[in-house]
Amino acid sequence: MRGFLLYLQKMIARTLAPIILEELKHSNKIIILYGSRQVGKTTMIDHLMQQLNYKVLKVNADTTEDSSVLSSRSVDALERFIGDADLLYIDEAQRITDIGINLKIIHDQLPSKKVIATGSSSLDLANRISEPLTGRTWTYTLYPISFREWLHYRQLDAGFTAEKLEALLLYGSYPEVLTIKGERRKVQYLNELKRAYLYKDVLALGNVKYPEKLNQLAQLLAYQIGQFVSTQELANSLKISRDAVNRYIDLLEKGFVLFRLRGFNRNLRKEITKMHKIYFYDLGVRNAVINDFSPIHLRKDKGSIWENYLISERFKYLQYNQIYASSYFWSTHTGAEVDYVEEKGGQLTGFEFKWNPKKYRDSYAPWSKAYPEAAFECITPEQVQQFI
Repeated sequence: MRGFLLYLQKMIARTLAPIILEELKHSNKIIILYGSRQVGKTTMIDHLMQQLNYKVLKVNADTTEDSSVLSSRSVDALERFIGDADLLYIDEAQRITDIGINLKIIHDQLPSKKVIATGSSSLDLANRISEPLTGRTWTYTLYPISFREWLHYRQLDAGFTAEKLEALLLYGSYPEVLTIKGERRKVQYLNELKRAYLYKDVLALGNVKYPEKLNQLAQLLAYQIGQFVSTQELANSLKISRDAVNRYIDLLEKGFVLFRLRGFNRNLRKEITKMHKIYFYDLGVRNAVINDFSPIHLRKDKGSIWENYLISERFKYLQYNQIYASSYFWSTHTGAEVDYVEEKGGQLTGFEFKWNPKKYRDSYAPWSKAYPEAAFECITPEQVQQFI
């Protein structure tokens, strides 16, 4: 399996790879890499190691017996453990007690040693490293294969068509699912991914008492992508407290299953700002949660799927290109709505997403009236390359 994944990594070039490679060559800061399981973190780092003339000590905290040393707070013990290795690579670092303090010791007392730590959940690792490692890290997140990475992999830059998007909207963009042949096997892989990996860290690290409620919540949220989410209604449906719903959503977000988008406002009383919308990082996972892989043209939720895809891909595009922007949706109590709003470099832009190119429009009067200085764009499959 590891050889197979290394082969995939050679085939699917990751945008983050050259960025992290440069940091390893020229910086002594600790590199923290987040991302869900099976997203390709280990594969990418292993491939980078082949391009560097470093002696690497690799520790898998899921299985290693060396965790006690990495929890020791002892400079001598840590120095003996690392030995003559140039780089310490810790996979699933959130499993190690006091990992933040010990990484601080390595950084401060053993400055010639380079360190990479990966985590499949930001829930625990971020809590353990945030204070001890202030100013000592570069932090990145690896997502499922981005649209640009997929284009290059499929060599479609000059021959892209909307029909080629459908598989991404149905089965998502995890590295392995892109290479599996056959729809049945793709669905089987996604169900296994959902069952054995994505919920695993959320359940373990979040100390969830009622795992069946977590799964039911994920199903309810999967049906509501692109809609306003009422935590009270969810609590009523699941027969649990509103605090429990908020906590479970927070766990799913920190486990890279889903994310929230908040409303944009400039203190206009008619704007909806207190509710969130929720989207999934990967549509293959979302469709596995509700067990629906019907063709796009038969689906009533194709508009929501397209919206989810573009917003999640836009997040990847912004982060991978180190573009700093704030993201929102816009909606008013009178029913006016813009799917996605971005504020970047003092420029405000509203985006509307239409799967059907015939519904394209180059303006939207309520948005322009509310924010005459703002831009507006409509994104259909024909405009997708300029957006993501």
